[in-house]
Amino acid sequence: MKGLSLKISNPNKQIEKPIEVKSHFSEAKKRKLAKASMDFESLLTQMMLKSMTKSTGGLFGKEGYGSDIYNTLFETEISKYMSRSESMGVASMIYKKITGEELDVSKFRAEEAGGNLQNALQGLRFNSTESSGKTVAPPVSALKRLSKIEPIIEKASKKYDVSKSVLKSIILAESAARHDAVSSANAKGLMQLMDPTAAELGVKNVFDPEENIEGGTKYLASLLDKYDGKLDLALAAYNAGPDSVKKYNGIPPYKETVNYVNRIKNYINYFEMNHE
Repeated sequence: MKGLSLKISNPNKQIEKPIEVKSHFSEAKKRKLAKASMDFESLLTQMMLKSMTKSTGGLFGKEGYGSDIYNTLFETEISKYMSRSESMGVASMIYKKITGEELDVSKFRAEEAGGNLQNALQGLRFNSTESSGKTVAPPVSALKRLSKIEPIIEKASKKYDVSKSVLKSIILAESAARHDAVSSANAKGLMQLMDPTAAELGVKNVFDPEENIEGGTKYLASLLDKYDGKLDLALAAYNAGPDSVKKYNGIPPYKETVNYVNRIKNYINYFEMNHE
């Protein structure tokens, strides 16, 4: 069988100009694809960070108070920043493969990433967009500790008619499920009760998981009743006090309180999605 001969009169004809790609995606769709591509690179970067710091127990080590939570937060925020800085180029490759166009990372950076690394590190939070649109899994170590007190949580949940997901989320946000946690403000135990509040609730040993959760759930139930079941206000009052909620007629504009409410709502989403 004879080979086929191909006659080309102008060998440069096929490469004189690139193939034109006419994308059928709308601008709104392309923004979503760009964000999805950068989120994928962010997730990949976060996995790499976890792998690289595994031997040291994460960026903050294993033993520091709240280190498991802060490890996750830093890994998430740093990986987001790296992906928005186009340091790996994975997002650009994915975007171009789908749309046929180059990804202008700078176009989306300010809108989606919040500007720069300093903002990202200062954020260290689940903002309102993240809390409503994303669900970040709590640290595995904290979930393991939480599982050990599951019967106590279920008992308090039934007694005071408060969702288990809400109680679990508060315990994670307050103490990372450490029964011996003590904050800089001297709040103590799993649900971080202050001594006067604990005494008022009849809690004699704040470091006893059952007593602490009993007291914390009782207090939360009273706040839910006070605010007609409005969880956001109850959570804000749990963190900043009822007087602050009354003063601002809603969630106080305190960065800590706003982040606290959003973090708990994020955890609630996680538990509800996993039917826990």
